[in-house]
Amino acid sequence: MGLDTRRVETNVDVGSAGSESWVTTKLDFLVNWGRANSLWPMPFGTACCAIEFMATAASKFDLARFGMERMSFSPRQADVLICAGRVPFKLAPVLRRIWQQMPQPKWCISMGACASSGGMFDNYAVVQGIDTIIPVDVYVPGCPPRPEGLMYGIMMLQEKVKKERMADKSLRNEMEPDPRSQLYIPPPLIDEVSEPFGNSVHQTRSGL
Repeated sequence: MGLDTRRVETNVDVGSAGSESWVTTKLDFLVNWGRANSLWPMPFGTACCAIEFMATAASKFDLARFGMERMSFSPRQADVLICAGRVPFKLAPVLRRIWQQMPQPKWCISMGACASSGGMFDNYAVVQGIDTIIPVDVYVPGCPPRPEGLMYGIMMLQEKVKKERMADKSLRNEMEPDPRSQLYIPPPLIDEVSEPFGNSVHQTRSGL
């Protein structure tokens, strides 16, 4: 398990002493502490990973210890999109729309092998990794991952949030993955392959 290094800390304003100002640093610490400990998840469960996510939120594992007990089934009141399970191309526009409706700042956890890479479903009908349509911050491996794995991914996301800097202008570029990536699928193509009579030849990784 590892953090996605897509958003590197660049373009940070520095003072005359070669470091960030005391006020900026302390304000970043306070804001990031509040964000990291009050993340509201938006569950997007499509398969068996969603069952493990439900177990994580239940009493035995208790997401409330991370300040995440408030499940937000409205994307407009959510901070973290947790995609648990495979995403067919039919659902890809829905997932992208939910991500676009979430207010900034926002983060994404890809839970399980199917959400992260397509898993065993290496075919024309399933998105081969949700990072082709939305940016991902933390990948949680497993098929499905146990609740402990998801909680570890949540803790990694908290550490990432705590290290953010308001002076970093690249942090809020959250709408799309890196277009330079060969895995990136532009929105028009997503809409095309999600149609009832889409061209199945263009839905495989080799065709893209």
